[in-house]
Amino acid sequence: RSRASLSVNPLARGAADAPPNRRSEIPMRLKAQLIALLTAALLVTAITAPAMARSGDVSKSGACSGLAHWTLKADHRDSRIEVEFEVDQNRVGQKWRVRLTDNGTAFYIAYRMTKAPSGSFTIQTTTANRIGTDLIVGRAVNVTTGQVCRGFVSL
Repeated sequence: RSRASLSVNPLARGAADAPPNRRSEIPMRLKAQLIALLTAALLVTAITAPAMARSGDVSKSGACSGLAHWTLKADHRDSRIEVEFEVDQNRVGQKWRVRLTDNGTAFYIAYRMTKAPSGSFTIQTTTANRIGTDLIVGRAVNVTTGQVCRGFVSL
């Protein structure tokens, strides 16, 4: 007797009896190549990303005299220094007097209000890149409570 299957429906055969399907092998091969390519791209990105970071970028954060927190960031952009100063108090509608200085020279003075939803404000501005090391100081005083936030970075 012959061991050949009498079934006409190829889907009714067992997996061991089924002939190899060339069409299903191609997508699997493509999937494997795509996974290998993506893995290699991720590895290259992970290795080169730290090398692309600017060496002069600095960031510091800390606690204010009350419950608020501050973050001060500075980095070189062309012939200027880009500065970002954030105060997070977690209370909306608080008025703060803010002053940013570079080597003692004020380059930003204003009043800012904390805004929803986080109860914080952020200042983004630039200053001239002076000769030598720049000492950037951010200072904010809550007009109502007198709470003080002060931080500095050097670059």
